[in-house]
Amino acid sequence: MLRFGAVSYLNTKPLVETLDERLMNWGTLRLDLPSRLASDLANGELDVALIPSVEYFRNQADYEIVSNAAIACRGPVWSVRLLSRVPIPEIQTVALDEGSRTSAAMAQVLLSEMHSLRPKTVPFPIGSEAADLDADAVLMIGDRAMHPPHGTYQEIWDLGDRWCRWTELPFVFAMWVARREVTEDPKQLERINETLNASRDDGVQRFESIAIREAASQGLTNEDLHRYFAENLHFYMGPGERSGLALFRKKAEAIGLVPPLSVAPGPNA
Repeated sequence: MLRFGAVSYLNTKPLVETLDERLMNWGTLRLDLPSRLASDLANGELDVALIPSVEYFRNQADYEIVSNAAIACRGPVWSVRLLSRVPIPEIQTVALDEGSRTSAAMAQVLLSEMHSLRPKTVPFPIGSEAADLDADAVLMIGDRAMHPPHGTYQEIWDLGDRWCRWTELPFVFAMWVARREVTEDPKQLERINETLNASRDDGVQRFESIAIREAASQGLTNEDLHRYFAENLHFYMGPGERSGLALFRKKAEAIGLVPPLSVAPGPNA
């Protein structure tokens, strides 16, 4: 039985809509926080996992992307925003949402590339309020970004929009990867790929029913959530997404956010 893990976030719902039933008799699925999934995959407690792109970079020498199902965007993403109380070029401190290391790296790359900024970073703990933070700017993801707090902000960036405009490439937030020993059997790799892609295809066909089921708990209308799935997110890893992923890795490495690929830590690091 192969052990699969996926993040337990709203943007993952279309990728795992029918995965449990498709894994019946040959695999198990566990939903958890991104950091736990990344650690368990690295430690050999999971075989395949949907992990943030930054976590993939940190063990890239030992991992292989096993599906073209992914969480990406090709424009405004809505659920990842930088809210600044000062003009962007004046940012000296930024509070980073602890819910996503990839979005935190994305924000730092964009500030560095677009404005040559390397602001001091402080945590934005889950459960805390932006108003309580003494920082020039605040990175928000997920529900907090989709329902931003009232306050005086001079600039608000949708980071998906900023990345895609600046690079003219998509951005990949997370992808399915496996440890390389899991992919040594070509037949097993093909089965993993086909299963993950089929589950994604099922979910893409069920945006409306997923939105009806999940919207109320997220404080969204059915229409808003359907639009989020259909217009803000992209669930396919094509050549453009791979190019965007490679550029993100290069830029994150350049400012010390991920290790050089040649010395990336092994799975037990």
